Amino acid sequence: MSKTPDMHDKKMIAPKPVMGVPEPTANIHDLLALMARLRADCPWDIKQTNHSLIPYAIEEAYELAEAIQEGDIEDIKGELGDVLLQVIFHCQIYAEQQQFDLGDVIYTLQSKLIRRHPHVFEADQLPDEAAVKKRWDEIKAIENAERERRGKPKRSLDAVKAGSALMQAQSLQQAASKLGFDWEGVAGAVEKLEEEISELKQILPQAGESMDAVHKQALEKELGDCVFGLVNVARKLNLDAEAATLTCVHKFRSRFGFIEAQLAKQGKTAQTSSLEEMDALWELAKQHE
Repeated sequence: MSKTPDMHDKKMIAPKPVMGVPEPTANIHDLLALMARLRADCPWDIKQTNHSLIPYAIEEAYELAEAIQEGDIEDIKGELGDVLLQVIFHCQIYAEQQQFDLGDVIYTLQSKLIRRHPHVFEADQLPDEAAVKKRWDEIKAIENAERERRGKPKRSLDAVKAGSALMQAQSLQQAASKLGFDWEGVAGAVEKLEEEISELKQILPQAGESMDAVHKQALEKELGDCVFGLVNVARKLNLDAEAATLTCVHKFRSRFGFIEAQLAKQGKTAQTSSLEEMDALWELAKQHE
């Protein structure tokens, strides 16, 4: 791993793959060598890109949060490892591209932590949490000014934090609304949603029709517009789109679990049952809620 954040002062060298059958250790360098081996010899790992890994990073973060909530230490340890894998995986790919490696990431993180905590590491003594928050905001302002010098000016919606797509969509809409970019009531949002659904219907594939990459990309765009529009309706109704979707997810899990339990009593599984049988049990599950 590198020891300097300056990309111009060093030659980027990606970690070398481990040879043979490795034994697990607690050494970060051994983990990097293992990742390099996977990138060299595993077909799935080889074809991954930083973009293709995005869903996995999000998924692992959610699974870690769930494990922490459940409190199972072994699960937490495993999920933290899965999150670390995402960091290692991305760093390996960027190192292969001669961009940066894990050492640069660690250096950047340490620099940020030290810079943002002068009340800990310098003579800048701050009396209470409010003073710490004020100093933090001042430091962030300096960092934002530096980003502007690098050609990344701060925009009105930059304050919206990363999160699930639904959370970001609703937060973006709320932020834009505060700037006057919004409908007066829910009717406008519903009308826009209906417009987006109509546009999606126009390009839906016919039965048996194959889709090329261009068609699939167009469908993805229109579907995204529909979901974004539905989130807008939720926002105008003062509902949380994420919470509403999670309620539906949990309801679906519960109902399908009921279906499987009832089928098991009959010596059947979902795979050996007809859609009609499962649909009837679905209706029965709704009556038991």
